[in-house]
Amino acid sequence: MAANSRLTVAVHVLVWMALVQGRGRDLVTSEQAADSVNTNPVVIRRSLGALRRAGLVEVRHGAGAGWRLVREPDRITLLEVYQAVEDEALFGLHRSEPNPRCPVGAGIRPALQRAYGEVEEAARKALGRTTIGDVLRETLAARPA
Repeated sequence: MAANSRLTVAVHVLVWMALVQGRGRDLVTSEQAADSVNTNPVVIRRSLGALRRAGLVEVRHGAGAGWRLVREPDRITLLEVYQAVEDEALFGLHRSEPNPRCPVGAGIRPALQRAYGEVEEAARKALGRTTIGDVLRETLAARPA
């Protein structure tokens, strides 16, 4: 089972945009962001599109085209980013109905829904306490000299 990296890519792009903005450059291109993430610009454009629909970034077309943050980095939480790019719950239940005649199959879904709901709520609270600005500061403090 592979982990989904959409949130990580989106946070990376926003943190990089915050860094660039802090250095006085307002607009960035998807190609520039892709260079930081080390991925294809199409992946970045897909992520930026979701972030735009969520009102976190905006795009300017035409001459001098590029993307920019709509709000200050300290006012964008990781929860907002998560909600912009993730469309599924953290944990999924069975794709088909478990056997209702089995003692485990008959009761596993409600038990897991409760446990998964608690984990999801804790994750949302933690993501809501952390901002893009926080991640930028921690990233810069952690980089090798």
